[in-house]
Amino acid sequence: MGALVAARCNPAIRDSYQRLLAAGKPKKLALTACMRKLVVILNAIVKSNSPWQAARAA
Repeated sequence: MGALVAARCNPAIRDSYQRLLAAGKPKKLALTACMRKLVVILNAIVKSNSPWQAARAA
């Protein structure tokens, strides 16, 4: 569910999702890629113990 919201509202994830759809990927595959991107971003936040910074994610 978090990836669905991120694909709509988070600019970094939304751009990635739209780029995959434009390349002809199925919606489920694009959403799964966004899930993975979100998990990688969250793991980096936890590892570095720093708040979300949108400029670095893009």
